[in-house]
Amino acid sequence: MIRIVIAEDQEMLLGTIGSLLNLEDDMEVVGEARNGEEVLTLVHRLQPDVCIMDIEIPKKIGPEAAESIKSFGCKVIILTNFAKNGYFHYALKADIRGYLLKDRPSEELACSIRSIMDGKQIYSPELVEEDFVANEREIEVLKLSADGQINGEISKKQNQKKGTVRSYFSSIVDKMKLPTG
Repeated sequence: MIRIVIAEDQEMLLGTIGSLLNLEDDMEVVGEARNGEEVLTLVHRLQPDVCIMDIEIPKKIGPEAAESIKSFGCKVIILTNFAKNGYFHYALKADIRGYLLKDRPSEELACSIRSIMDGKQIYSPELVEEDFVANEREIEVLKLSADGQINGEISKKQNQKKGTVRSYFSSIVDKMKLPTG
């Protein structure tokens, strides 16, 4: 069972996300917070697997709270209504496991949670900042990767060799300025 804490300052949205995720057979929402201080207390006390939080939650905005939450061994998924300059780079640097749009179907959020629990990082392509990815092939590889596809599947879809797809991933990692090992 994947244990989840949700942090969202909009009451209706908080309840809706919680209710929808509780319908999943393998997920349980164990806590709901309305601000950054509450979410830190809940994560510390309940030790969830995943924390889903609004990026601009009051009393400690999402990126600040995410740093503390990760120290408890909890994977962080940030939700937002729209792209804000600089947040994507922050999500990469802070090793946020998911950076997703709120207006996506609940099934997509549930699938993203499962993928993140399997060790993947999921970023909505619409949130990837323009200066991050320079060419069309890298954008396509990133989108396919965000959909949970692996090198072999991506290379078949693009009629490319696996080594070429790996080169695109290497280029993307270089642009992210992340360690490769």
